Amino acid sequence: MNAQDSSGKGFRRRHVVIAVIAAGMLAALAYVLQLRPAAPDATFVALDGTRTSTRELRGKVVFVNFWATSCTTCIKEMPEVVKTYQRFAPRGFELLAVAMSYDPPQYVREYAHQHQLPFKVVLDSDGTIAAAFDNVSLTPTAVLIDKDGRIMRRIVGEPDFPALHALVEQELQR
Repeated sequence: MNAQDSSGKGFRRRHVVIAVIAAGMLAALAYVLQLRPAAPDATFVALDGTRTSTRELRGKVVFVNFWATSCTTCIKEMPEVVKTYQRFAPRGFELLAVAMSYDPPQYVREYAHQHQLPFKVVLDSDGTIAAAFDNVSLTPTAVLIDKDGRIMRRIVGEPDFPALHALVEQELQR
């Protein structure tokens, strides 16, 4: 009987240890998720008239890129932005290029058409999208959103594309 008692205690002790480890892992995950604020609930209307929202994009990795045709850095980085989209789009990556409210809509349309931008280009005519994303005022500014709809990174200025690609890759594999 002593052998059974001691093995029963060991069995219970292992269950307690496993439960404590599991609780610790859940607490760590909850902490990490809290560090990532939720993306704002925003609606985007692309130049082609299609509508989408941050809520509808859950389950995808999303790159919201605020730009303007008058922004030289935005124009300089655009070929890399296109390559980033082409590389990851087949695997659940979405890119929204949000033109700032001060950018003339005709300039945005012409640029998107001339450069055959393969992702959704959005006019933020009244500035509500920029306001929702913590009052974006500098271009380029980008926000990377994870599959759970939480902000992974906010990038002001031209991204470090290899670092950005590593983040996107990591989140796509999750």
